[in-house]
Amino acid sequence: MMYSAVKSALFFVTSGVILFSLLSCSGKIKYPVTKEVDVVDDYHGTKVADPYRWLEDDNSAETKQWVEAENKVTFAYLKKIPQRKKIEKRLTELWDYEKYSLPYKEGGLYFFSKNDGLQNQPVLYVQESFEAEPRVLIDPNKFSEDGTIALTTTSVSKNGKYIMYGTASGGSDWQEFKVKEIATGKDLADHLKWIKFSGGSWSRDSQGFYYSRYPEPKEGEELQQQNRFPKVYFHRVGTDQSDDELIYEDPTQPDWGFSAFVTDDGRYLVLHVWQGTDRRNRIYYVKLNGSRQGRVIKLLNDFDAGYQYIDNDGSLFYFQTDLNAPKSKVIAIDVRRPNRLNWKTVIPERDDVLSGVNVINNKLVAVYMHNAHNLIKIFEKSGSLVNEVALPAIGSVAGISGKKEDSEMFYGFTSFSYPTRHYRYDFAAGESTLFRSPEVKFNPEDFETQQIFCESKGGVKVPIFITYKKGIDLKSGNNPTYLYGYGGFNISLTPSFSVSNLQWMEMGGIYAMANIRGGGEYGVEWYKQGTLANKQNVFNDFIAAAEYLIAEGYTSKEKLAIGGGSNGGLLVGACMTQRPDLYAAALPAVGVMDMLRYHKFTIGWAWASDYGRSDDPEQFMFLYAYSPYHNLKEGTCYPATLVTTADHDDRVVPAHSFKFAARLQKCQICDKPVLIRIETRAGHGAGKPTGKQIEEQADKWAFLVKNLEMK
Repeated sequence: MMYSAVKSALFFVTSGVILFSLLSCSGKIKYPVTKEVDVVDDYHGTKVADPYRWLEDDNSAETKQWVEAENKVTFAYLKKIPQRKKIEKRLTELWDYEKYSLPYKEGGLYFFSKNDGLQNQPVLYVQESFEAEPRVLIDPNKFSEDGTIALTTTSVSKNGKYIMYGTASGGSDWQEFKVKEIATGKDLADHLKWIKFSGGSWSRDSQGFYYSRYPEPKEGEELQQQNRFPKVYFHRVGTDQSDDELIYEDPTQPDWGFSAFVTDDGRYLVLHVWQGTDRRNRIYYVKLNGSRQGRVIKLLNDFDAGYQYIDNDGSLFYFQTDLNAPKSKVIAIDVRRPNRLNWKTVIPERDDVLSGVNVINNKLVAVYMHNAHNLIKIFEKSGSLVNEVALPAIGSVAGISGKKEDSEMFYGFTSFSYPTRHYRYDFAAGESTLFRSPEVKFNPEDFETQQIFCESKGGVKVPIFITYKKGIDLKSGNNPTYLYGYGGFNISLTPSFSVSNLQWMEMGGIYAMANIRGGGEYGVEWYKQGTLANKQNVFNDFIAAAEYLIAEGYTSKEKLAIGGGSNGGLLVGACMTQRPDLYAAALPAVGVMDMLRYHKFTIGWAWASDYGRSDDPEQFMFLYAYSPYHNLKEGTCYPATLVTTADHDDRVVPAHSFKFAARLQKCQICDKPVLIRIETRAGHGAGKPTGKQIEEQADKWAFLVKNLEMK
């Protein structure tokens, strides 16, 4: 990150941006004056102006100059906050601990990732056994000098000879696949490109793997061109990508996506067919019979529910599904007799939400969610309950690792004050033992978590986790509080450890996380109540959480900040435009801010199952009613705002944040700062180097320390 020295008298003129001196004599920030263009769209008879449309072109010289001008203002402001250096120093100290992934076994070898503490990217290790010395297999820190090329996915061949691995540069969703010999560590000539949202699945004979890819985008249009028409291929090791064998495509359905994987017994290729972010999907399969491909059989093609393949015993396939079960169940389908009358319910729907199922020790290991925290239950394949795994506290299961034939499994556990610990579970003994525990420079006993409930519109009870340092006056009405939320795409927020949140609490702040509608915390119905025409429920729930924290004396309007990223960035943008009086500060990150045009960029079209689209007259009305960019009003005092985005974000393209920030700066009437921080060589968040993460988080906390007047 650049903290450029800026001369106070500087100003320059370009065709698009004028940068005045950063501070006036009164100390009020002078923002770049952003050019406005005369662009008006007609949506079903409603005229909608879009004066900052030109900022959608991220490759133009004007946009790049605007980015530079905004960053100079932002970093000059942040650099002058006296506490920032101290915040970054402590954040670095807390971040500096060994972080491991769960170990997993493939091809007779064990694999795990480890970050020594402050490495920009975790390193992949391999070992012959747990007693053997691990050796480095892939070190992404050597891919680039600045650590901005990340390892995204790996897949080990059945014989343990090869590993396919994916990399992404600068935070992009685009991946490149390569193949490495595990024994020698040598990279082969294989090099595959234009891959998104795909892993690789090896054939049983280990001669190659299945994957999906999109057509190559036009040069310079990686952020603009829509991602459509994917195809499934088989790549044989040692051949060129141009020779890959086409396995499946459906040119009549450009918006369908495909995830292909080979069953453990090698007898079937299963195709998970998805349509955007809709929870409903289709399942196809191919009987391989020793070949690379065969007739595609459309097993589940009604698009009536979500189906997640779990495992198979020959022709008997196990699925997790929400079909007639909003909280999910497990069913078994014999593909030789696929008629629905022959389906068997293995684990019926329960009061708690079924989050995921693995088959380990030939048993069904099920993770449930109870009031937004996790439980593990183990079942026989007949459906009978074996036992429940005792977890250390209220928290989250951070991954499960194990294979069908294993007598043990590994699972991670985390909570707000529990850095992720790994446990080994022995199926014969029915007991867990601690396998690995990180050493973070803090005392977890100094912190406390409560789950409270507020009432939203319509009498809906909304859970809120609050975590804080023991000893604070919890109901003083004066605690700096950071309220975080997401509320979309059936994604659940459960307790997890965060170094940055820990530091916030060390500084005397309360961390509050609201489990609002649109998420999956209470099943499909909870999710659906926050989608499409019901999306306003999401914002109502978050606003209700903020009002409750203030009314109960946890905090005040002058001490409350809200934050969220991606769909959570939309949440923050909508809530600060609807209730600008309710918060002192807002941190919208990589948010979807233009709800009328989001579907026109990269993978944006895929979110229509949650949002709807403006080309539909009815859906336009509710989108226009809450779209953050379009609901900013001139002459309004908005909270102190630090918008964060990245110039390489090809999921939620940076134009969303660019346009929102430009309009917000024009509309702001009071002295509260509204800034945008634009990271370079970074994307939506995944794979961001440790150094960049620390710098960005230090900037966010410094911004809140100043604007919440924290001592």
